[in-house]
Amino acid sequence: MPDLDPTARDVDPRDLRPAFLAATDHVITIVARDDVAAAWHQPSALPEWSVGGLVAHLAGQPVTALDLLRAEPAPEAIPLDEHYTRSAWVSGGLDDDVNVSIRSGGDEQARAGRDAILARVVAARAALPDVLADQPADRAVLVPWTGWALRRDDFLTGRMMEVVVHAEDVAASIGFRSPPLPDAVLAPVLALLTRLAVRRHGQGSVVSALSRAERAPRTISAF
Repeated sequence: MPDLDPTARDVDPRDLRPAFLAATDHVITIVARDDVAAAWHQPSALPEWSVGGLVAHLAGQPVTALDLLRAEPAPEAIPLDEHYTRSAWVSGGLDDDVNVSIRSGGDEQARAGRDAILARVVAARAALPDVLADQPADRAVLVPWTGWALRRDDFLTGRMMEVVVHAEDVAASIGFRSPPLPDAVLAPVLALLTRLAVRRHGQGSVVSALSRAERAPRTISAF
């Protein structure tokens, strides 16, 4: 079985499987916090999200990834950026059906309580190394709620983006600083968010926001 230790020297940096394990560890660290459990039923920093619903959505990323990686491969995959072009939630409003459904799913899972949510993601972390080891780079992972598939590392990048963004949402909701992530996780996520921001706002706006405070636009949010 390939070594999936994210600190191993002989790991191919283009292989995101070790990074995904590190991202899953990040999720566990966030979900296990006592202050997260204490705020479970409070409103979060995101409109219409409770802390519990938001945390359940965060914790669901490794669990869902495990389920989809265990499923049968799809015959073909689309590019990652096209996935976000097609996805209705990206341009949907707060009260659009797709976003209401996402929040409802988080709330429904959150009813099980923090300890049950934590147990699920810990169990997924234990199972992921063996499952990931069997995933070739050209494996097409079906994302069933969309109707299309992504290549292995594109799929993992999308799940890691959800982890990175929503971990910060949880931290902002509770009032703590999210632990730093390794470059293996952060780099592909920032690259994805940057591409999506350029697509939404234009190259000039993104470059100015990153380099010229005097002409930075109000926002370069990717979503």
